[in-house]
Amino acid sequence: MINFWATWCGPCRQEMPLLDELYSRYQRVGFNLLGINIDDDSRRAMRMVDELGVSFPVLFDTRKEVSKLYRVEAMPVTILVDREGNVRHVHYGYKPGYEQLYLDEIRTLLRE
Repeated sequence: MINFWATWCGPCRQEMPLLDELYSRYQRVGFNLLGINIDDDSRRAMRMVDELGVSFPVLFDTRKEVSKLYRVEAMPVTILVDREGNVRHVHYGYKPGYEQLYLDEIRTLLRE
């Protein structure tokens, strides 16, 4: 899973602890999650990561190169990629309940 986020994004703040729960729960069976922050100031992003207690790896896309490759135009964007690197699901935005959809998709991909 790749999750693009920003500190100014309210739904990102809601979603990140839920993603961290998925990461903690499924990491030992092959699930990986990379958070990609697009803020210009990585220090603000790290403060938010610390504040929310996020344990998944966070990378910084300050030049917006990676977000352009994935055509990220809004926040957050969550992408599920299979073991071969193929994009299988793309979710734009976040609303409560999306984590159940993510869970179903993660379980399906882990079984493949």
